Amino acid sequence: MIVANRKPFEEILAMVKPYGRILVLGCNECVTVCQVGGEREVGVLASEIRLARGAVGEQVEVREHTLERQCDYEYIDQIRSFVGDYEVILSMACGAGVQYVAERYRDRLVLPAVNTTFLGVTLEQGVWVERCQGCGQCILHLTGGICPIARCAKSLLNGPCGGSSGGRCEVDRDVDCGWQLIIDRLRELGQMDFYEEIIPVKDWSYSRDGGPRKRVREDLRL
Repeated sequence: MIVANRKPFEEILAMVKPYGRILVLGCNECVTVCQVGGEREVGVLASEIRLARGAVGEQVEVREHTLERQCDYEYIDQIRSFVGDYEVILSMACGAGVQYVAERYRDRLVLPAVNTTFLGVTLEQGVWVERCQGCGQCILHLTGGICPIARCAKSLLNGPCGGSSGGRCEVDRDVDCGWQLIIDRLRELGQMDFYEEIIPVKDWSYSRDGGPRKRVREDLRL
């Protein structure tokens, strides 16, 4: 899932300061799972804005609304009947959702209320960790299902480096060495032959370095 963090309230308040009619728009997908931009968080942020503006004697109208997701026009179109009533949309979705809402309603200013961070998993209640950088050319079949791009601080394709010690990363001793994890996993699976193979340089044209990416399934197009 996409993991995000809510921006500091002071930053959000500064962004919406010029506006008196604000639509706070949540998303029921990834940001709800990490408890950043779902219906509950929309309500909390809207209340904070009302209280802060009211404390300085400013009139403000804040509407709360949460979509199933903000990365699909099918759902974004659900606010068409009332979006024109508001000067600004304060989106609590990931960066993709913010941009897609802005593309759909080009005459409305759309502002981000969260900072998008990484693709990750739920480690435990309230803890999320990065597991994928979406490089576009997955090699997990060679590394025991552990991603060296995301898990190694240096994104080494062949490791470990000379700085790791005791299974810990030299960049942060509180972090497991990604390549030590890979070696341990390959050993568990009886696949150490994979470790003996040199993984070639990746074709980074599949990654973000080649510009915005696009996936097309002709069999699904209407």
